Amino acid sequence: MSNKYIVAIDQGTTSCRALVIAHSGDIIATAQKEFTQIFPKPGWVEHDPEGIVRVQLQMVRDAMTQADIASHQVEAIGITNQRETTVVWNKSTGKPIYNAIVWQDKRTADLCEQIKSEGWADEFNQRTGLVVDSYFSATKVMWILEHIPGARELADRGQLAMGTIDTWLIWKMTGGNQHITDYSNASRTMLYNIYKLEWDEWILDRLQIPRSILPTVKPSSFDFGHYELDNVKIPIRGVAGDQQAALFGQQCLEPGMAKNTYGTGCFMLMQTGEKASASHNGLLTTIAWGLDGKVYYALEGSVFIAGAAIQWLRDGLQFFQSASESESSALRATPDHGVYVVPAFAGMGAPYWDMYARGAIFGITRDTTSAEITQATLDSLAYQTKDILEAMQSDSGVSLDRLNVDGGATSNNYLMQFQADILGVPVVRPKVTETTAMGAAYLAGLETGFWSKEQIAKIRAIDREFVPIMLEQQRIDSYKGWQKAVKRTLGWMKD
Repeated sequence: MSNKYIVAIDQGTTSCRALVIAHSGDIIATAQKEFTQIFPKPGWVEHDPEGIVRVQLQMVRDAMTQADIASHQVEAIGITNQRETTVVWNKSTGKPIYNAIVWQDKRTADLCEQIKSEGWADEFNQRTGLVVDSYFSATKVMWILEHIPGARELADRGQLAMGTIDTWLIWKMTGGNQHITDYSNASRTMLYNIYKLEWDEWILDRLQIPRSILPTVKPSSFDFGHYELDNVKIPIRGVAGDQQAALFGQQCLEPGMAKNTYGTGCFMLMQTGEKASASHNGLLTTIAWGLDGKVYYALEGSVFIAGAAIQWLRDGLQFFQSASESESSALRATPDHGVYVVPAFAGMGAPYWDMYARGAIFGITRDTTSAEITQATLDSLAYQTKDILEAMQSDSGVSLDRLNVDGGATSNNYLMQFQADILGVPVVRPKVTETTAMGAAYLAGLETGFWSKEQIAKIRAIDREFVPIMLEQQRIDSYKGWQKAVKRTLGWMKD
């Protein structure tokens, strides 16, 4: 295996990346390029599907050139992708009939409200594990079929294909030979029955989406066809949506294992095993991955404002010039200052779900400085994470024994220690923070025998484990203070 490599495609919302990964798990080369974001109207977000393919495949070539490897040295390709973003194309020409509608796009909010008003929301949730929202693919497909001239007729004649970005990439990479996706991406469409593991005919009928436009759904580690590069057929063997790929990359292979990605917001997933756990706390039930003939599920929750709160301190309040300075600022704070920051800039997500909440700072005195406010803002990320994980444990009946973390804010040692303290469990930061790409690579490598599960476990090296040191009563009192602060922000914009 010394001269063989896995290429991981990491197709994100704003950039295309490709990584060349050795059998040792070392990342030999990385190529990345941003692509154009299209905003036709307020609240609308689109991508050029052909542009994504063009940039992504160039990044594959660039990474291989940088690593100085040839096509025959690539054991397999793994793909991870921005989820929910939707493309519809003509099967005969291979050309999109409209731009990709991005997961952030809000144009179908009224369609979602219509579905809710007709009393279907609970049924959708019971079949898909999702809440009815414009975030997911279903209403994006509806919009394209209803608004693009001739689309409905072509769809009814079986001449159109639909897919999330993984499906679109595979179609193009295989020369139109594969119209296929994996369980994790299918589960984000709001069209897939995650319990029966099939496209849901009841939903398709309600939304008037023909079954013929949908891809075949397969395990995340599978034969997805071949990409021919320089006359060499390279196997595509791993596919997973980005957050599920990160969960796999963090090696959360046992029920109760969870990861938190600290970005602009936070994405938290807990693997719940082969049995789906329905949420009673506003979380999403989703498929984590399909592997070894089994399907594994996860609970997912999102924190709206995480890294964005640190950007607010930097850019809005101008407390410091670089986000990395937040750590040293927090460490200057007076102990037991009693300040709480609730960064409800866009309302509060799970488990509160209050769009009328707004941000607030509580407990300030004449002695309060930027250091205390900075520390309290960092603490808010940890408190919100605890909110979500408390909900996950309640829904799943499984206790968390450690939290695996990735994302930019994990470099902040103060935040990671406080996160461990407020959860009362270790927080584990890996040496290689490219967990999303590594998850796709692992899935591909397992399918070809490039790696075994035991080898993957050894590859994932730990940078640091943060162990709780806070006294139990202090943990309880601190969290009570947070809950009290949140309660006073809820409903702020209501009369």
